[in-house]
Amino acid sequence: MHSSGPEELPARVRNGHDLDVVRRLLDERYSCRAFQSESVPRNVIEKILTSAQRTASWCNSQSWHVTITEGEGTERLKRVLHEHASKEEPQEPDFAFPREYRGVYLDRRRESGFQLYSALGIERGDKAAYSRQTLENFRLFGAPHVAIITTDEALGVYGAIDCGCYVSNFLLAARASGIATIPQAALSSYAKVVRRELSLGEDRRMVCAISFGYAAEGHPANSYRTNRAPLEESVRWISE
Repeated sequence: MHSSGPEELPARVRNGHDLDVVRRLLDERYSCRAFQSESVPRNVIEKILTSAQRTASWCNSQSWHVTITEGEGTERLKRVLHEHASKEEPQEPDFAFPREYRGVYLDRRRESGFQLYSALGIERGDKAAYSRQTLENFRLFGAPHVAIITTDEALGVYGAIDCGCYVSNFLLAARASGIATIPQAALSSYAKVVRRELSLGEDRRMVCAISFGYAAEGHPANSYRTNRAPLEESVRWISE
């Protein structure tokens, strides 16, 4: 089978232009925690969805299904989820949350949380303020839209993995379109409520949600960026 050598690749690939674009989008993307109320035009959302649909999946099963809210649909879901979270109703995610964070994973989680609280002027140890900020998850941080990502229950964890890949591509396509996003596991805490409110089938398993819209650029919650570990912490090479 003939394979293309470096000299046969398009010029933009040889000079790294495409990779530069991907890297820029990855560097610019962040989890937005304060949105404007303005809705995103349907044609812009459809372009993001069309791009994300190219995601690779196990046996090309394309395991994801996306339910998107807008207008009163978003506001209704916000009200219901915030009410459940405020009452501390029992959480019943379809996929178990981590049993615990430990070691470097706990360190990174804490650092991320403290960055947010510091940006918002919340003092360390102010549990009441922590709780109020946590509840903002269920208001979607003011976003006009949320995409609920589900998979078929029969596909199990592999369906969820496919959905994770889809989420990543959705986030990049959104960033390339000037749309801010935040992937949210918190909403999966009330997967049954989401299924009921959005009339999703009982065979659907909620993986996560993506709230999206236009960023409130001057809001302090959007003023910081999380760090990434150096490669030596995440990659191991085997040469022989």
